[in-house]
Amino acid sequence: MSIKKKLLTKLLSGKQDGNITFAEIMHLLRLLKYNIRPGAGSHNIISYPGTPEILNLQPRKDGKAKPYQIDQVRAHITKYNTHAD
Repeated sequence: MSIKKKLLTKLLSGKQDGNITFAEIMHLLRLLKYNIRPGAGSHNIISYPGTPEILNLQPRKDGKAKPYQIDQVRAHITKYNTHAD
């Protein structure tokens, strides 16, 4: 199974949200062809071509992804079907 498939499965299942790192989220978004640009400080502005919504993500101090941001990423991926190959 590819890294992309493993990360996508981990994110979409919702069962491992407490174990998802910020680096894994960012890596998955890059693999899915999201546009990532740095914002102020540790913030990252994330967009996907052709979709109107943007995501504003930043890591927790322990390197994990914030739970509400995991939910936002999951919702964006499923709403716009950005995980389709």
